[in-house]
Amino acid sequence: MSFERITGRIIKHPKKLSFDYVPDHLPNREEQMDKLFTLFRRVIESGVSQNVFLYGSVGTGKTATAKRFCMDYREWAENKGRRIDYVFINCRRRSNKQQAMWKIVSHFDSNFPDRGFSVGDMLEILQKHLKNKKTHLFVVLDEVDTLVQRDGSDLIYLLSRFEDEAISPEGRLSLLLISQKNVLELLEQSALSTFKRGNRVKFPSYDRNELLDILSYRSKLALHPDSLGDGELKLLATTATSERGDARFGIELLERAALIAEGKGKGDIDAENIRAAKADIDPYFTEEKIHELNTNEKLILLSAVRLLRSSPFTTTGEVEDCYAMVCEEFVQKKLAHTQFWKYLKSISDHGLLNTTTVSSSKGRTTEVSLSDIPADVLETRLADMLSR
Repeated sequence: MSFERITGRIIKHPKKLSFDYVPDHLPNREEQMDKLFTLFRRVIESGVSQNVFLYGSVGTGKTATAKRFCMDYREWAENKGRRIDYVFINCRRRSNKQQAMWKIVSHFDSNFPDRGFSVGDMLEILQKHLKNKKTHLFVVLDEVDTLVQRDGSDLIYLLSRFEDEAISPEGRLSLLLISQKNVLELLEQSALSTFKRGNRVKFPSYDRNELLDILSYRSKLALHPDSLGDGELKLLATTATSERGDARFGIELLERAALIAEGKGKGDIDAENIRAAKADIDPYFTEEKIHELNTNEKLILLSAVRLLRSSPFTTTGEVEDCYAMVCEEFVQKKLAHTQFWKYLKSISDHGLLNTTTVSSSKGRTTEVSLSDIPADVLETRLADMLSR
C-alpha cells in the first residue's frame, strides 16, 4: 500500500488539535482567568497561600484554564522577581495520597524513589525543596473527586495546612482543585474549613456562539488557510452544542472531519465530512430509529436531507417547499402547515435534525442542520424505505 497517496492538505499543525495543547488564548474564559488572578495575586503581593476550587461539566475548559493560568502567572511573577512553579496531578492516574505526593516530590527530583517514604516524609522533603529554591508551588489536583472518594481528604488537608507548624509561615504552597462534581461536599470538615466560600470558580457549558469562537480560533491555529468555510464552522459548533456544549468534543470533531477530508484527497472540509466524523465518534442514527418514524416524518426528513446534501444548513421554509415536491414524488398527501411543523418539531426533539432559531436583519428564521450521519447515506436509506 502506498501511504504517500494520503497527504495532509488540511491539517497544518496536528499538535494544536490535541487535548493536551494549551493555546495562548482561551476564548470565553477571560472571566474565569480574571477571577483566578484576583484570588491569587496576594500570593505575590502578600505572601499568602490560596486554595481554590474549579468546577464544571466535561469540556468546559477547566484544565486548560488552570494550565494557562499557571503558565501566565509564573511569567507575571518572574517579572516581579518572584519564583512560581506548578505541578499537575491527574487523580484518576494517581488515586491515593501516596502516589499523588510522590508525583509532587518527583517534580523536584526526577530520581526520587517511588517506595520507602511516607506521606509525612515526602511533605518534609517538599518543604525543604521549596525553602531552598525560594519558590511558591501551585499544586493542581485534576479530577480530585476520584482521589477523595477512594482515599479520603487527608492529602488535601495536609497540603492546605502545609506550613501549620512554622512559626513564621512564608506562603509556599497553594492548591487548585478541579472537578466536575462539587467535591467540597465530599471533604471532611477539617479539610473543608481551609477553603473560603468565595474561592470557587464556576465553568458553565459553552453556548453555540462561544463554541463558534473556540473552534474558529483553534482551526486558524491548526489548519491551512481556507480549508474550513463559515457554514461548516457553524455546523461544527452546532453539533458540539448538541453534545452539552463540550469544547473537547468540538475539537475532536474538527480533527476527525479534517482527517476524513484528507483521506478523500480533498483540500477543505465539507458538511458531509463533519457528519461522517460525528457518526464515527458518537453514532446516534440507527436503522431502528429511522424505522420508528411514520411516513410523514420520513418524507419531511428526506426533504431536509436532500437540501443538506450540498449545504451545512437550510431553513424550515425551504424544507416545507421541498416537502411538497417529495410528497408528489412518492404519491403522498401533503400535510397542512401546522401539521408539518408538528412533525418537524418531533423529528428535532428526537435528535434526528437540529433546529436553531436565529435572528437577522430580515427577522427570525429557524435553521435546520444534520450532524449525525452523512446526508447522502441517510437519503438513500429513506428513499428505499419510502419506495417499498
